[in-house]
Amino acid sequence: MSKPIPPRPGASAVRTRLAEILRVDHAGELGAVHIYQGQRAVLGAAKGRERIAAQLEEMEGHEAVHLARFDALLNERKVRPTLMTPVWRVAGFALGAGTALMGEKAAHACTEAVESVIEQHYAGQIAELSEQEPELAAQLSQFRDEELAHRDLAVEEGAHQAPGYAALSAVIRAGCRAAIKLSEKV
Repeated sequence: MSKPIPPRPGASAVRTRLAEILRVDHAGELGAVHIYQGQRAVLGAAKGRERIAAQLEEMEGHEAVHLARFDALLNERKVRPTLMTPVWRVAGFALGAGTALMGEKAAHACTEAVESVIEQHYAGQIAELSEQEPELAAQLSQFRDEELAHRDLAVEEGAHQAPGYAALSAVIRAGCRAAIKLSEKV
């Protein structure tokens, strides 16, 4: 008995991969919006935290624009969002609120960890899509630049001085990578 021959890559393989990319990017932006909402729920109400509240609101606004674009792309390309959407909403908010409860520097450490993983993730997608989907690659490049600005701001604001920074950052990065893998497929 011989092994079955795997299907040859073709249009359906390209469509499947594009669906994975759109699904995971939508999930990531959804999670980011909810992380910032969780952080703002804690820090936005605290007296004397107007500066960080304004920073978080601005970054959340960027993520909301990204999310709206991916909502539109999912609809245009007839791609379903990840089935993990309800989990990512709750997990994102909990991560945001939890790190904010640890203090401003921990909230910034969360942003730095998440945006570092997302920057690498987008860079890989940009390289992958640059020839077959140049408009999408250009959009991802713009989003990547904004994510880098968020990361850089978080570092400037003291992300690396957060209590337990190394462990906190490692856990958040690992969680992001796992969420990426899961959201591509589920």
